[in-house]
Amino acid sequence: MSQWIEQQSARIAQRAFRDLEALVGVSSPSGDVPGAEEAIAIAAALAPTEAEVVRLPCSTPRHAPDLLLRLPGTGARRLLLLGHLDTVIGHEHHRTLEVAGDRLNGSGTVDMKGGVVLALGLQRALLERRAEFAAADLLLVVDEEWRTQPFTHTARFTGYDACLCFEAGEHDANGDDAVIVRRKAAGTVRVRAHGKSAHSGASPDDGRNALLALAAAAQAVAANHAPQGPDRLTAVPTILRSGDAFNVVPAAGELICDLRADHLDAIEGVVDTVPAEVGGATLEAEILRRWPGMDAREAAAPLLARAAERLGRPIVAAERGGASDASHFAASIGQTVDGLGPRGGGAHAPHEHVLASSLPERAGVALAIADAALGG
Repeated sequence: MSQWIEQQSARIAQRAFRDLEALVGVSSPSGDVPGAEEAIAIAAALAPTEAEVVRLPCSTPRHAPDLLLRLPGTGARRLLLLGHLDTVIGHEHHRTLEVAGDRLNGSGTVDMKGGVVLALGLQRALLERRAEFAAADLLLVVDEEWRTQPFTHTARFTGYDACLCFEAGEHDANGDDAVIVRRKAAGTVRVRAHGKSAHSGASPDDGRNALLALAAAAQAVAANHAPQGPDRLTAVPTILRSGDAFNVVPAAGELICDLRADHLDAIEGVVDTVPAEVGGATLEAEILRRWPGMDAREAAAPLLARAAERLGRPIVAAERGGASDASHFAASIGQTVDGLGPRGGGAHAPHEHVLASSLPERAGVALAIADAALGG
């Protein structure tokens, strides 16, 4: 391991708990402007004082502006560090940081405030290497967990030499550090049903049952599920809302489905399998969210090989089905590497956590990849 990586990973790990405690102490669910502003204030306070604080319009309307921490240098290379500050956990279920052995439990720890802590640590570590880069910028968005609008930041960073995203890290089957270089495309399908209400006891057949229509739509979407197929398509109905009273035929409703595949074309085709009408109720299907896939295996391979040499242990290329903002940059920034955050588990769940022992390990991985990207 190079001396710079060894020293800086120890420094990052030394203050990681305190930084994580501060960020996790803030409840910042997607769409909550006060929570986002508080999380942004903390992230800006943890950033190098030399970094310029810039607020960019968020991709999603009525959200707080995103945060860009610009760190200029006098060299030529340009690095983009990437993360998000929003969580899926609402205020009523938010949990602050608690220590349970090696587990640091709390809302948003692994997805992805633990990664934000490492990204901020990497940016501080790069201060002493400003002669080697023109920019080492950190973009932190506040709408990653529930964005249905087009991503607005891609063009700003086109031509950067590397994008390093700090979603959760992992080990491979051999226990080696893995990073993510391939992700599926993602789509969110919404089906709206329009029926007719009627008394469910006195005259049920006078109604047009929107709930039954949506149930049929859910089955139609699920029938496309083929994770072992050529497009590795997963099609999972996740939310169904219909009906207002126990004794009324539901007149309207909504179905949400989550779809993942190697290519967006496979997701687009699922919409065509939803019937237009079931039992007299009409159905309207649309794709709310389109996230591109990511495949940086070839472009990132030399970078990971150089990074492994600097780290002194393997860095393995892996893939993941979950979506990430890294996918939006992979087409314009060839050396895009994700999964640089700490290891943990329970994302979006009450038992969400990061492993304290993984903080110095994953800091070392991120430092090695940044070092390799700079050509050091």
